[in-house]
Amino acid sequence: MPIATLTSKGQVTIPAVVRAALGVEAGDRVEFIQVEHGRFELVASTQSVTALKGLIHKPASPVTIAAMNQAIATHGAKAK
Repeated sequence: MPIATLTSKGQVTIPAVVRAALGVEAGDRVEFIQVEHGRFELVASTQSVTALKGLIHKPASPVTIAAMNQAIATHGAKAK
């Protein structure tokens, strides 16, 4: 199991085996996602924004501003 040490500046060197498994290199970004109290996952953020193309499909018909405002008024209040 790879182990890293935290420096006095709060920095950690990610072990080479972990960098290789994540496919990250110098200058790449990683995300720390909290999965439960005191436990985080390290996720590579190396995908280009163009990789997200097609993730959200276009609606069958255009949505009007009035319909958007109505949806916000109806559902937005529930989010609080």
